[in-house]
Parts: sequence; structure tokens; C-alpha cells
Amino acid sequence: MSGISFERGSIDLPGHRFGLDRLFRRLFSVGALALGVGLLSTGCAGAPNPEASMGDVAIAIHGGAGTIRRGALTPELEAEYRSALEEALTAGHLILRQGGSSLDAVVAAVKVMEDSPLFNAGKGAVFTSEGTNELDASIMDGATRMAGAVAGVKKVRSPITLARAVMENSPHVMMAGVGADSFAVEQGLEIVDQSYFFTQRRWDALKRAQEAEAGAQLTASAGEYDDYKFGTVGAVALDSEGNLAAATSTGGMTNKRFGRVGDSPIIGAGTYADNASCAISATGHGEYFIRASVAHDICARVKYLGVSVKEAAEEVVLRELVEMGGDGGVIAIDRSGNIAMPFNTEGMYRGSVDTSGKMTIEIYKD
Repeated sequence: MSGISFERGSIDLPGHRFGLDRLFRRLFSVGALALGVGLLSTGCAGAPNPEASMGDVAIAIHGGAGTIRRGALTPELEAEYRSALEEALTAGHLILRQGGSSLDAVVAAVKVMEDSPLFNAGKGAVFTSEGTNELDASIMDGATRMAGAVAGVKKVRSPITLARAVMENSPHVMMAGVGADSFAVEQGLEIVDQSYFFTQRRWDALKRAQEAEAGAQLTASAGEYDDYKFGTVGAVALDSEGNLAAATSTGGMTNKRFGRVGDSPIIGAGTYADNASCAISATGHGEYFIRASVAHDICARVKYLGVSVKEAAEEVVLRELVEMGGDGGVIAIDRSGNIAMPFNTEGMYRGSVDTSGKMTIEIYKD
């Protein structure tokens, strides 16, 4: 355990040194005895215990929304997406089943998708107009409403891990660009060369977008869609302690310029979590999600109007956003484990494991 060392006949804790005989006398005092019994019954403090009595747990993920029509994906590519979504769900749900935190679960799920070239986040991020990759991410703890976010980072392998470091290891909520990359180095996170993020699929999409800039509308190519303004990944979870968390990560918009930042790293737009209401992760045309404060609006409806998370999410995504002209979707979960995943596009890569343990993975609208 970090910060604890043992020497013959003594134990060192941060700021304290006890002889073992003195330590045992303290443990067996009336007050310390109960603490000792508690530690023995639960194992190492803070460690997940698979045998512990737990409340209901649940998790939902998304891998982007957009023009994803049935038949547009080859059977092989569809199988790859479903496998990647299952891997992400399993990683997050395993942590929850073992008594781990919702924060750990959403980070684990998002990291799987960041490492996959299939999604517009991390390894599969889209390219900017300059042919680089600029990554955004955010995370929020529903128990404390602490949050962390990064925007326009270029060097860190896992942006969601950096966002969590901002939340837990700094006094700030958001860091951007070179400063955020420097913080990642300071935190000892894995740093990669820009070539790590290169995929031929995203490079080809950039070239098509640039060729179409003269006024032609961007359209989906045969066999897949281009993620022009979609493709964000995210996760929301409920742990056995009743705590909610949300995490979102993206490469942004193909051919973006001028340091454009979408909704994914904006707390209240693309990500929000509050134990008093719900947890949200969004994907879609970020400018509209920012203007509508989508993630916070959904949670506010649950909290103040007393409506279900399903009703709140559908009202915002299927009516408010549509009226504004915004495309996309959200995943949402409340403290009872109720899950909603509405979207107003042709499809959304999504999946969930509900409180009964049932796993669902879907891509298309129907």
C-alpha cells in the first residue's frame, strides 16, 4: 500500500511511526477493536471484494451516433463493432460486479473504445484540417459533482485517464492543448507519438471532406459513415454504493480547424453526473449540445420535475434538439439503474448491462 512501510518491530504510516507492540495495544482497545474486525471482514481497505454484499449495478455505453443504416456495414465490420462494444461493457461491468466504483467502471469501458480504431476517440480519432489529431474528454463523479476535462490534447494515449487526473490531482476542471499535454507528462500517463492515432480510414475521410469543402455536402461512403461530426464514445454507470459517474471521449469533427472544441469536454453539455438525478454521456453535433446544455438539462428535468430519466432524455433529444436542428443521442442512467439511450439519427452504437445482468448491444434505430 502506498505510503506504508514495515520495518522489524515497527510500522511506518504517513506522519506516524508505531512500534508493533504499541500498535496491537491500540488495535485491541475497545474503539479500535471494531475497526480491526471491520478491516478483516472486508479485506484491504478500498479494494473491491467480490463476496461483499452489493446493491444493484448497471452500465451503459455508446460509440457514436450518425448515419448508420442497416445494410451499410458489412457483416464483418458489424461483428467487429459488436465485439468491441461487448468488450467495453464487460470491462466496466466486471469492475461493478466486484464492488468497484462507477468512476473506475466508466474509465475502463471508455479506455477499451479509445484503444479501438473503430471509434472516433483515442486510436481511431478523426483528423483536423492540418492532418493532426486533437482529442477531448471529460468525466464527472455523481457523488461529489467533481469533474475533470481536457481539450485539444495530442500526446496522451488515453484522454479519459488524463481527464480523471485533472479532476483528482489538480484544483481545476478543464485543461487544454499544450498545457494539458504537459500535465499528462507530469502525471506519468502514457505518452504516444501522433503516428499512434493514424488510421487509413480516418485519413481517407479527411481527404474526402477536404475535396467536398467547396460546397458539396458530406455524405456517407458505401460500407460505413464518415464520422464528420459524430463518433464520440462514452459510458455511464451505477455502482453498488449507489454512486453515478459519466465519462466521454472523442476525436471531434473531421477537418476541424481553429482549435474547435465540441461538447464532449464541456461539463453540462456532453457529460454530467449527479447522484440526485442521473448520469449522461452524449454524442452528436457538439455545437447544438453545447447551446442546449443537453446533459445538464436532462438531469435537471429528473431532479426538479420528477420525471423519469427516459422521459427527460427523450424530451431533450427527440424534441428540443430536433427543433434546434441538432443530431445525435445520449446514454442516461439514474440511481435506480434505469437506463435510457434515445437518439435522433439513423443509428447509434450502444450497449448496456442492466441491474438484472442482462447485456444488450444495438446499432440501428430498429
